[in-house]
Amino acid sequence: MSTPLTVSVPQVHHRYADVAGVRVFYRETGPADAPALLLLHGFPTASHQFRRLMDALGTSHRLIAPDYPGFGHTEAPEGFTYTFDRLADIIEGFTEALGLDRFALYVFDFGAPVGLRLATRHPERVTGLVVQNGNAYEDGLSDMAREFTGLRRAVPGDEERVRGLFTLDGTRFQYETGVADTSLVSPDSWTLDQHFLDLPGRADAQADLAFDYANNLTLYPAWQRWLREHRPPTLVLWGTGDPFFLAAGAKAYARDLPDADIHLFDGAGHFALETHLPEIATLVDGFLTTLRPN
Repeated sequence: MSTPLTVSVPQVHHRYADVAGVRVFYRETGPADAPALLLLHGFPTASHQFRRLMDALGTSHRLIAPDYPGFGHTEAPEGFTYTFDRLADIIEGFTEALGLDRFALYVFDFGAPVGLRLATRHPERVTGLVVQNGNAYEDGLSDMAREFTGLRRAVPGDEERVRGLFTLDGTRFQYETGVADTSLVSPDSWTLDQHFLDLPGRADAQADLAFDYANNLTLYPAWQRWLREHRPPTLVLWGTGDPFFLAAGAKAYARDLPDADIHLFDGAGHFALETHLPEIATLVDGFLTTLRPN
């Protein structure tokens, strides 16, 4: 008789929280009494981008991943204003609704401008920072990113260029560009993202956020000042093939955080978790363990 296989798999709960008229969907796993890691997703995805990471770490660590308004399963009322300030308002209210007065941040892509707004508003709440292809420095902007952030709604043709990114080809491009082995990128990821992008009103919401993105660049000095003054323990993880955010953006964190632990992943693109989950999960596990009280 063969020995039964014992596998430790965490339970992941899928819930909603009401925040200022927005029904925020979120995923949560891990021991309720463990320190929390707030996972903030990017564009054009949602909390489902963290599913495999939550499975990998959820037996030991408490992980919470919300969907922003305009993304995933979160339901926003008609007339909601889609700016990064408003996304941060809702996620700030979400943390308060869940009673999260202390948490580490995992910020990816759009998660960086959302999470760093939270950090500058409430520095006392942030216990640590995991940055994965989340830019906060001019150094990290590729030519493509600079061109994109220079688009303006009032300029003829610019809105059409922005909306071109919301197509299936545009979504797949973001997942596969810069990846050495695209067989590691599940098509389930970008097709699920496209499902949500194609829902009524979602393209309008994403266009509003795209044109608001330039306002994030004006906040880079404030975010860098927060990093210098508060010196949060920081782990930086970066796919070097990212077409939007260059590896120089990862290295730039060392200017304000000399003790930051920085890891560059060759062969990974913007969505480094898709191709380098084992390495990233191991590093995040070790980092979170160092944040636990003795």
